[in-house]
Amino acid sequence: MVLEQKINEFLQYLRFEKRYSAHTLIAYQTDLDQFSAFLTETYGPFNFAEITHFQLRSWLAGIKEAGASPRSVNRKMSSLNSFFRYLQKGGFINSNPVKRLHAMRLPDRLPVFLRPQETSYLLEELVFDEGFKGTTDRLICELLYQTGMRRSELLGLREDSIEWSLKQIRVLGKGNKERLLPLGLQLLTSIRHYIQAKTDIADADRDHLLVLESGQPLYAGYIYRVVKKYLSMATTAKKKSPHVLRHTFATHLLNNGAGIQAIKELLGHSSLAATQIYAHNDIDRLKEIHKLNHPRG
Repeated sequence: MVLEQKINEFLQYLRFEKRYSAHTLIAYQTDLDQFSAFLTETYGPFNFAEITHFQLRSWLAGIKEAGASPRSVNRKMSSLNSFFRYLQKGGFINSNPVKRLHAMRLPDRLPVFLRPQETSYLLEELVFDEGFKGTTDRLICELLYQTGMRRSELLGLREDSIEWSLKQIRVLGKGNKERLLPLGLQLLTSIRHYIQAKTDIADADRDHLLVLESGQPLYAGYIYRVVKKYLSMATTAKKKSPHVLRHTFATHLLNNGAGIQAIKELLGHSSLAATQIYAHNDIDRLKEIHKLNHPRG
C-alpha cells in the first residue's frame, strides 16, 4: 500500500476520532510528509510495511546534522511512533520500528515564572489601558494567573462556563477533557463586572466570555501581545508569554504548600511527570533559603 495514503488516513483519524487541534495536526502532517519525501528521494517508491528502524535512524540523523535541536528531533520521533502504532493497531504491520530507537537526551529546562512581588505589581499596581480594552487586558492576566489555564482554554471560555453559586469555571482542555477550576471572590466580581460592561458594546459576542472592543471574540495573537506587553513592565524575565503566568500559578501553589497531585489536576496534565518540573523549582527555592539562613549554607 502507498505510504502517503496511510498518512492521510492517520491524519483523518487524529482529526475526527482523537479530535486533535489544527495546530497539532499540522505538526504531524509536516513531520510525516518530510519522512515520506526522504524515503522517496533516498530509496524510490517504498512500501510502508518494509520500513525498518534503519531508515528511521538515517532520517533523524540527517535532521540532527542539519541543525535540528534534540527537542525537535524527539518531536519528529514521537510523530513517527504515533503513526506506526496506528498501523500496528490496524494490523497493517507486525511491529513498530520506532521502538528500536532511543530519544535524544534533553537539557534541563525549568519553567520561567514571576516572583510574588512581580505578580503583585502586575495585578495590583500596574496601570492598564483605559476603557473596555484595559478591562479586557487585565482580566486576561488575572484569569491566566489565578486559574493556571492555557491560552487555548482561555479563548474557549464562554459566559455560561461560570458556575456562580459554586464559585468555579468549566474549562475545556486538551483532548476535549473538561475540568473545573475554583474562582476567588475577587475574580468572580471582576468577571461579573466585565460581562456587564459587554452590554454597552453593540452586537458583542454573548457566547464567548472575552471579546475585543469591536465585540468580536479574542484570538490567540491578541492574548500573546497583551501578556507580553504587561509582563515587560512587571518583570525582567527573558520569556514573557501567557504560559509564564501558568507556570507562575503552579509554582506559587507549590511554594505555598499545595500537593503536586492537586496541581496536576488543576493544570489538566494527563500524567504526573509533566507536573514534576515544578518540584525542581521548589528544590531550588529551598536551596536558596538554606544558603541565606543556615550558618554553613
